[in-house]
Amino acid sequence: MNESDTHTTGSPYAPHTDDGRTAMLDAIGVDSVDELFDIPEDVRFTDEFGIDARSERETRRLVRSVLDRNADLTELLGRGHYGYYIPSLVDHLADRSEFLTSYTQYQPEVSQGFLQALFEYQSLLVELTGLEIANCSMYDAATALGEAATLAERVRSTSGHRVLVPDLLREGRRSTLENYVAGTDLTVESYSTDDGTVDVDALESTVDDDVVMVYAENPTVRGTIEEQLESIGEVADGADALFVLGSDPVALSLLQRPADVGADVVIGDASVLGLPTSYGMGLGLFACSEEFLRQVPGRLVGVSEDATDRRAFTLTLQTREQHIRRERATSNICTNQAWVALRTAMHAASLGPNGMVDLAKRGVTRAEELAKRLDDLVGVQAPVHDRHHIREFVAHVDQPAPAIAEDLEKRGFAVHVVGEHEIQVCVAGVPDDDLDDFVAAMTEVVR
Repeated sequence: MNESDTHTTGSPYAPHTDDGRTAMLDAIGVDSVDELFDIPEDVRFTDEFGIDARSERETRRLVRSVLDRNADLTELLGRGHYGYYIPSLVDHLADRSEFLTSYTQYQPEVSQGFLQALFEYQSLLVELTGLEIANCSMYDAATALGEAATLAERVRSTSGHRVLVPDLLREGRRSTLENYVAGTDLTVESYSTDDGTVDVDALESTVDDDVVMVYAENPTVRGTIEEQLESIGEVADGADALFVLGSDPVALSLLQRPADVGADVVIGDASVLGLPTSYGMGLGLFACSEEFLRQVPGRLVGVSEDATDRRAFTLTLQTREQHIRRERATSNICTNQAWVALRTAMHAASLGPNGMVDLAKRGVTRAEELAKRLDDLVGVQAPVHDRHHIREFVAHVDQPAPAIAEDLEKRGFAVHVVGEHEIQVCVAGVPDDDLDDFVAAMTEVVR
């Protein structure tokens, strides 16, 4: 091959020679690459992007100047997004090239390390939930909830179409669930809560033979601990409906195991470990009892032996339509967030069982202590709910909550406004010194 044959044009990631490109186009029967794309004229981009070429140093300087315009706030936000401290070893190990460049583990003979990490991730969830099966991760908690609903429709022995969720369910999670069931006969309905937890009597009066799934959360979106899980499970079981529980690995390390209160499926966001607060990017966990093994969406990693009797890991079950016939598929969910699950497994392993319990306990005690300090302020009552809390709580403020939040933001703190006179405060990942400064700021703004 001479020098002209190796000359490339266009993208450096598609290094075809002019002669090679011409030969391929001739074989296809078109004159140009543009003919391969059927893009309507009215949506084609024919202008310039207007982005000047810059060196790496100039680009870094530009990006830094843009990021410096971001408000530097201490975030006490929570409500499903938690920023725990991540040990540095997670970044160092997860950033190894063999993990970063491994899109998916179709070839087990060359993916043993990654497959083992996902197997350990599944094992972690099995231990925390008490359920026998956990898949090797999903998009996020909202899509995991949607998958739980469609699973309920498939496995329930009698006809039914109602999916019941608490009226406190966050809007984004509910809207995703409704999108999931839009192409089915399922409908999503709310049941009442009382003082931040499930009103079991109201739930019982709502449930009938038409209910296929009852969903509850522990902890709830307002940080309260659900104390009547067994009763909720009994109500669901009495209607032959699936009891689906939402939680996360940190909370599960301290709270009742879902299997012990009758949960059939557990969903949630596992990225409370391994990822910083991402406000959208997550890691869906999905665990269930063994009877639903072949209905689990996504993929399962299993352990076996190779031809030489050595322990070997492989993808043992893949139920998405890209792998099997469409009519047999349980879901069309594609990615399994493998790299994020890897980070979660690493973070959990670095903490160990005692470390995870300690982390969860700190979420209880620090939230309780902060609520007491705020409750001592004139014009603040905290927490609103007479319940145990973990990580976060709702506080009542006599002044309008939006005005309080705005004044706090000017002082460098961000909180959620959840009612006309209610703000929500989360302590997860916030250093003690910053909590002291937050109390001082609250003292000023509520005067």
